[in-house]
Amino acid sequence: MPKVVGVRFKQAGKIYYFDPEVWQVSRGDEVIVETSRGQEYGTVVVPLQEVGEDEVVQPLKKVVRTANNKDRERVEENRRREKEALRICAGKIQEHGLEMKLVDAEYTFDRNRVIIFFTADGRVDFRELVKDLAGTLKTRIELRQVGVRDEAKILGGLGPCGRALCCCSFLDDFQPVSIRMAKQQNLSLNPSKISGICGRLMCCLRFECGTYEDAKAGYPPNGARVETPRGEGKVTTVNVVKGTVQVELANGGGDAQFSLQEVGWREGNGGTCCKRSARS
Repeated sequence: MPKVVGVRFKQAGKIYYFDPEVWQVSRGDEVIVETSRGQEYGTVVVPLQEVGEDEVVQPLKKVVRTANNKDRERVEENRRREKEALRICAGKIQEHGLEMKLVDAEYTFDRNRVIIFFTADGRVDFRELVKDLAGTLKTRIELRQVGVRDEAKILGGLGPCGRALCCCSFLDDFQPVSIRMAKQQNLSLNPSKISGICGRLMCCLRFECGTYEDAKAGYPPNGARVETPRGEGKVTTVNVVKGTVQVELANGGGDAQFSLQEVGWREGNGGTCCKRSARS
């Protein structure tokens, strides 16, 4: 199995594997690596380890060297150039009358290319813009259209919870999120309550859903017949956070809320496996 180190180029970005060759690097070290875009500056986040052949994209790129102070100065200079590239690009977009919104600009470490990220409602013909920018910035230009979730990840911000956005703090990739996940967590289906600042369903709906599914395994399902201190009834709602079960009581008794320890039910249709015993 190949021995690799995992390198990340941005906070919460994807982790890529590289062959360390003769370089003794550990977690937190800054390195220069060879990529398809040329040399790039990154941080080791996965120390030397063996991985399966199916986890490595061949040909495996190599670590060129550990980063030095000159490399760090170059990265800082690139950051300054990126701000200038954004300013110039914004002016050129206005000159060409294009319907596009700039998000970010990124120079490769060797400055052979600048990648400009933007959003737009549809396809944009930016061929003339690329020619104009290449003549001004004197380097190769790559314009990349991204979606609203990618825009939020690049720009960052605070979510409805008041914390930094999950996508730009620890989620290294986007996964599909569905309305079923919100239902599983008994959340309001009001779009303003379950949408992030990008306007899409919040990413946390997905990675928190598994916790709710595991917790609900110990609760009676909706519609189950249960015994309560106030008689028999049917489960209408389960609240995992509060540890309670909402029951519609038989014989016109109305709805009542009970703790999980107060309800007893049988698995299946007419089964005999009692999950909890009703408290007298």
